[in-house]
Parts: sequence; structure tokens; C-alpha cells
Amino acid sequence: MAVELLRAKGYLIREQNFRFQRAEIDIIAETADQLVIVEVKTRNSDFFGDPQSFVTPSKIQNLVRAADHYVAQNEINKEVRFDIVAVLMNQYQQRIQHFEDAFYFF
Repeated sequence: MAVELLRAKGYLIREQNFRFQRAEIDIIAETADQLVIVEVKTRNSDFFGDPQSFVTPSKIQNLVRAADHYVAQNEINKEVRFDIVAVLMNQYQQRIQHFEDAFYFF
């Protein structure tokens, strides 16, 4: 679902499930001027919070480390952006949201 959403928005999907050490990037996509690192969070209930609220600081650190490796390995010279695609799916509802610039790393 997340890949379909991004493609419909005009993103080019470069990789899915890219692994580096203990980190995994769910989707690596690009636009004309940015490389987009996408974390997909899926839940069947929002009882404990929205799916995007489950992206922890340690997960962010791992994503950044894996993204740095990917950029260096592929000699990419584009701005890197981190997005979250949140999916809430159960027998009663199906909701997908795309959060651009979901977090910043300085």
C-alpha cells in the first residue's frame, strides 16, 4: 500500500527493505531533487496511539545510519528527507497517511 501511494504521488521507488547492519529502511524513493527514506508503520488499532508515534529515537538513529551508508555507497548527491507512512488497517477501517519531513536529524 505504501509503495502504491508513493508511486501515485510521482515518487520513483529505488529500493525496498534495504538492510545495513541491524537497520532496515522500508522504502528508499526519490523525487527530482530529494532522496526519501520512508519508514512504514502498520497497526491494527490506534488504541495505544497512531502508528507514526511508534517510531522511536533509536529507530531514527538506525534509519539515519543506514541512509548515510546508502548515500555514500551509491554516491548520491541529493538532499535526504525522512518520511513516515502510517497504515491503520483492521476489519472496520483502512487508513493510510503520508507524513513528509517526519523527523529531522541534526
